[in-house]
Amino acid sequence: MKTFKKILLWAVILFFGTSILITVVYRWMPVYISPLMVIRCAQQSHRGEATRMYHRWVPLDSISPHLSTAVMASEDQRFLEHHGFDTEAIRQAAREYMDGKRRRGGSTISQQTAKNVFLWPNSTWIRKGFETYFTFLIELLWSKERIMEVYLNTIEMGDGIYGAEAVAEHHFHTTAYKLSRSQCALIAASLPNPLKYNSAEPSSYLQKRKSKILRQMKYIETQKKKYAFNE
Repeated sequence: MKTFKKILLWAVILFFGTSILITVVYRWMPVYISPLMVIRCAQQSHRGEATRMYHRWVPLDSISPHLSTAVMASEDQRFLEHHGFDTEAIRQAAREYMDGKRRRGGSTISQQTAKNVFLWPNSTWIRKGFETYFTFLIELLWSKERIMEVYLNTIEMGDGIYGAEAVAEHHFHTTAYKLSRSQCALIAASLPNPLKYNSAEPSSYLQKRKSKILRQMKYIETQKKKYAFNE
């Protein structure tokens, strides 16, 4: 029993030590690969398909500022205000769940970044627990600009496409820096399900979402100035 407790104690110490260390390292080091990228490649291989993984890290100042504005407008309008968790969105999602309505996500950009970089995509209570822990860590150790930089470089944006530079090249034949306001809104509109919604060939539904995001981007631009969000 003592041996088991000792092993358990060292396992806990090792987990916290390594998780904090890698979070500190990723405060500066680019994230070249994520668990989701590996999982998608394995799924493609399992289906007998050629593996596809298009990804190239670029710094935040090499990404159109319209893209961070668009994803905040679409995914997390209180990103610059909260400390990782949008309690109002969580309460609203819980109310809708209790009322039997269609579930919607209450995850912030910080939570999505923690999941993308450190965890696996399947939603379970265990993963949610780890997601909460890593969200706390990145909010504590990274700036909002760094969280956004990592998010825009690791988020899935299409079939085998990860990050702003890859989606700019494969969907719009340009660079992340040259993405237009409209293109950024289309990318953001596809993010709830980028394997279903293609920003390169937008459906009427995606066009409607784009128009809504373009309107909301005006509010986000004032928020970015208020909180001195640097890009």
